[in-house]
Amino acid sequence: MKLALIGLANAGKTTLFNALTGQKIDTPLYATTDAEPHLGTVKVPDRRLDELTQIFKPRKTTHATVEYMDLLGLTKGDMEQNRKVFELAKGADALVHVLRGFDDEAVANPLGDTDPPRDYAAVTAEQVFWDFELVDKRLARMEEQAKKGTKPDEAERRVLLKCKEVLEGERPLRSARFEPEEEKALAHLQFVSILPEVVVVNAGEGDLRTSRTDGWVAALREQAAKHADCASGPVLLSARIESELNDLPPGEIGEFLRDLGVEEPAKDRLIHASYRLLGLISFLTTGPDEVRAWTIREGTPAQKAAGKVHSDIERGFIRAEVVHYDDFMAAGSHGAARSAGTLRLEGKTYAVRDGDIIEFRFNV
Repeated sequence: MKLALIGLANAGKTTLFNALTGQKIDTPLYATTDAEPHLGTVKVPDRRLDELTQIFKPRKTTHATVEYMDLLGLTKGDMEQNRKVFELAKGADALVHVLRGFDDEAVANPLGDTDPPRDYAAVTAEQVFWDFELVDKRLARMEEQAKKGTKPDEAERRVLLKCKEVLEGERPLRSARFEPEEEKALAHLQFVSILPEVVVVNAGEGDLRTSRTDGWVAALREQAAKHADCASGPVLLSARIESELNDLPPGEIGEFLRDLGVEEPAKDRLIHASYRLLGLISFLTTGPDEVRAWTIREGTPAQKAAGKVHSDIERGFIRAEVVHYDDFMAAGSHGAARSAGTLRLEGKTYAVRDGDIIEFRFNV
């Protein structure tokens, strides 16, 4: 799954990308108008894997992963520049909208002062304008084809008119509710404002947990609620601090976090928020060879989940032997969980839960 980092120029996207991926891409002091996107794959932190690795001592431990893509900065009102960004962003599964929440005279601020709620509204408006142009052009093309005797796809036309109404109300398409058949009719158009979005406030190092940032977060939560964005609230972090964590020896990270008064790096919260945003969960497999997290959509039936491990297991699926991680840890072993009645056999339609430890029975 791929998430695109977007935002106004010099909001700190590349610094955040470096923090997430451990890369060290240069961060310019002035806005750039031409650059290739940066790509990086990130492990989804999962303490359950760490605990299970301690128990099973496998040869290998494999985490779930999410891919991030760092894009050029957007420019308010410059559709030529923004076109480059949105052409790339539309191929992502979701967006990470980075807002500048730091003051630094050395890093040029295209809009002059620091105002994350204003910037959020500006970038959302650019998404809406981009998608409105796509809708308008598509409807015009359908009308031209109709005049030439080609009957338009009525299902697509109806949903495009629905999109136009939403966009004319200056709302992103993610704020609207679409039926499955409508989503199918829209899939090939690759709108940007329909993509789910997590909002990040990149605050200054000394501006975390202040009345200033509290005010921004409250205002953004109110704005985002209108657009069905960021249901859990914006993620507040300092990308510079998160980058510095990557350079610390592992033994010093805990003390650094304690000094900040937090239990985990903010980048971990962002990675988890990204995972949830896409409706993803992890089921786990264990053994002496490998302890692994497998990524599936929430609600995936057991037989289809088995296909993530191997297509032969899905094809020859018989049963899934399931115990939830919490029950396994409470029991201490598969045998003890079986005796306690928390390890059970499930059929092909069982909806796999996040944290299920599964062993698949199959025959091919």
